[in-house]
Amino acid sequence: VQLQASGGGLVQAGDSLRLSCAASGGTFTNYRMAWLRQAPGKEREFVAGIRWNTPITFYSDSVKGRFTISRDKAKRTVSLQMSSLKPEDTAIYYCAATYYTKNTYDYWGQGTQVTVSS
Repeated sequence: VQLQASGGGLVQAGDSLRLSCAASGGTFTNYRMAWLRQAPGKEREFVAGIRWNTPITFYSDSVKGRFTISRDKAKRTVSLQMSSLKPEDTAIYYCAATYYTKNTYDYWGQGTQVTVSS
């Protein structure tokens, strides 16, 4: 399984940004796809997740209502639409995948930097 994240950049507070994760090398049936992030000096944290087979989504409280995760099964991509960005959203964002019953992620993309200036 390979995951390739893209779409990061430098934006201003209040702007929007869309991250994309291209998935390959697996069928992803019964997988849970997710975005996690790691800010400087902080531990990696969960941002949003989605089941590959169904549109069930999960969000951290810090991004609920501002971020939307989606997946395109035909294109084999998972996207994270981020709106109303805040400086505290600044982090390296990683896409990840795992079998839906597991609590840890087995596959990781390389990360993409998101920087939100105030």
